[in-house]
Amino acid sequence: MTDRLNAAFAVLSDLEEGAPERVKANLDAFHPDAAEVVLGFAFTDVLSRDGLDLRTREMLTVGMLAAIGTAPGQLEFHMRAALNTGVSREELSEIVLQVAVYAGVPACMNAISAARKAFEA
Repeated sequence: MTDRLNAAFAVLSDLEEGAPERVKANLDAFHPDAAEVVLGFAFTDVLSRDGLDLRTREMLTVGMLAAIGTAPGQLEFHMRAALNTGVSREELSEIVLQVAVYAGVPACMNAISAARKAFEA
């Protein structure tokens, strides 16, 4: 593994225990370079940048994933990750409610389902 991929796995591990192994297995089953390309970009090149802490980045990620409404698995993961980085249930609930205003009630309803699953985990 490259230094870039190791750095990505370190961030992923901070977000959720056991996530690096699960995500790597999923990506490796698709293509041997997928983890390097996808995780290296997302978690090393972007998420690890200075300027915003991981907690803030996770709140933003939850809002964006909820708004686009097309990635329920990713939304649920990042809601759990947000909780693991110190975001409270109340803060996540407020993010989800704000989604209704800017992305619509259907996106909010989907985000509520994801939040309930994350809260149960």
